[in-house]
This record gives sequence, structure tokens and C-alpha cells, in this order.
Amino acid sequence: MKALVHVALKKTVLDPQGQTICRSLASMGYSGIRDVRQGKYFEIELENGATAEQVEKIAREVLTNPVIEEFTCDLEESGRPEADR
Repeated sequence: MKALVHVALKKTVLDPQGQTICRSLASMGYSGIRDVRQGKYFEIELENGATAEQVEKIAREVLTNPVIEEFTCDLEESGRPEADR
């Protein structure tokens, strides 16, 4: 089983890297891009017996700064997402 964790800045937190990417896309001629938010992505290989609660705790306590970031977790078994948080 694999856990997929996506971490991004909260919508209320300024994202200078995302803003720079957005401006760069406009200067490159890409139109219709209103905003870009950047983040982090983690793939965690799990052994049998690992739980969604463990993954959520790891995401909350280790992979994110809860003051400025939020996360979602998906568990994947046989190539299909199982849960979303």
C-alpha cells in the first residue's frame, strides 16, 4: 500500500513562489492563468498493518507546518486511491 500526501500553503498565506510562476507564465504567453499555488508531494510506502490514522499523524506532525500549511492524504492499493482527507 502507498500513501500519497499533498501539502500546500493555506489559501490565506502569501505564496511568493506561486506568484512568480504565475507572472512567468503570463510573460511566456500563456493566457487564462489566474493564480498558481505551489506545494509538496510525498509518496510513502506502507507495510501491512499501517493505518490511515498513522499517515495523517505523520502528515500533521512531520510533513507540514500546521500554522501555514494544509494537507490531503490518499491511500493507494493496487493503483487506485482509497481515501481522501
